[in-house]
Amino acid sequence: MKKINLTNGKVSTTILHLALPIMGTSFLQMAYNLVDMIWIGKLGSKSVAAVGTAGFYLWLSMSLIRLAQTGTEVNVSQSIGAKKYKNANMYSNMALRMSLVLAIIYALILLIFNKDLIGFFNINDTLVNTKARNYLMIISIGIVSSFINPIISSIYNGSGNSKTPFKINSIGLVLNIVLDPIFIFVFNLGVSGAAIATVISQVIVSIIMIRSLFIKKIPFGGFAFERKVSKEYFYKIFKIGFPVSLQSASFTVFAMFIAKVVASFGPSAIAAQKVGTQVEALSYMTATGFSVALSTFTGQNFGAKMYDRVRSGIKFSAKIMAGYGIVISLVLFLFAKYVFMIFINEEPTLSIGTIYLQIIAISQLFMCLEITLSGAFNGLGKTITPAVISIVFTGLRVPFAYILSRSNLLGIQGIWWTITMSSVIKGTLLVIFMIMMYKKINENYFFKGGRINAK
Repeated sequence: MKKINLTNGKVSTTILHLALPIMGTSFLQMAYNLVDMIWIGKLGSKSVAAVGTAGFYLWLSMSLIRLAQTGTEVNVSQSIGAKKYKNANMYSNMALRMSLVLAIIYALILLIFNKDLIGFFNINDTLVNTKARNYLMIISIGIVSSFINPIISSIYNGSGNSKTPFKINSIGLVLNIVLDPIFIFVFNLGVSGAAIATVISQVIVSIIMIRSLFIKKIPFGGFAFERKVSKEYFYKIFKIGFPVSLQSASFTVFAMFIAKVVASFGPSAIAAQKVGTQVEALSYMTATGFSVALSTFTGQNFGAKMYDRVRSGIKFSAKIMAGYGIVISLVLFLFAKYVFMIFINEEPTLSIGTIYLQIIAISQLFMCLEITLSGAFNGLGKTITPAVISIVFTGLRVPFAYILSRSNLLGIQGIWWTITMSSVIKGTLLVIFMIMMYKKINENYFFKGGRINAK
């Protein structure tokens, strides 16, 4: 296997070689959602609202995935940096076990309690509720693939091989693009058809990934199945992954409460926010891809005790994503209406969505910096700092959204401004914390701070 050596070579080139396939994989995941949304948008705002409502629980599943995913990427990358390949294999084995158990439990919850879960949003539209429940139940059947695929990707990423998951996920995207219109329109299954197409695509991706992992034995010289894995590996994955998982879960739960406020403005408002968040993923997914790359780069170089490279990697990544965030801000602010029209050209959804994109554009620079720098903290095993900042200030969105959305204040725009300003604060604080910590990146500082060592 040809693998990028993250501890040698020019820092910028090394990070970009690792980051581009990871960003590509993130874009593929975003493309799954965008393709669905483009086709579903042709069914009308109520169908978009239904998928958006059910989508919160898919979003919530990501917090469980992050529990194993982040811990795996960090521990695998640090183990490889320290040339402890047996440990890397053990972490990978434990992560797959964790993801499988979590997936089965979560799927059962979605299947058994789907009515109550959708009812949480208090949407006074029977059609929207029915479509949302159907979509959620179908997706839950294939949820195991949604859990396993990111974990296997994290094993590859942690080992420095980000191209393989990109190639495999590309196959899934092509399948989804082909199957969506067939199931939605040819078979006339509507929203349920979109869910079926997604499940089929994800399952096929899982089959290819598992074959590659177990048969071709690609990562770190050869993945091997272990019948017994020490609980120590579980605890180390959990210790790294739990703050990130809690951060992700809190973000989703807070978003669900905000969605209840949005729902009070009707299906058009729900659809506008759903499409808006998909468009915003241009920033989010790119920054996430860079964050994962920076986490892996930081982990391997920190494991190899190459602290100057760690600092250089953080500085380079922050500059790149700051520039990208500014560009996206300008595009969304200046061309908001035309971007939104790609998905829905229906009033009043179009007007609401246009304003959403223009307001949220202000926060893109700060969001990109927050997500990217979180990757550096994660790679160093310092997952608590970004988690606390995110949980506190994302949580404050809920009361402020309720207050500012009152009719005598800003109305629905109060929700958009709440989201934007909290992102600005989170990004600013994480930059400040990174500046304070930047020169302290060395073995002694992080050992005292709880560095996770691969024995």
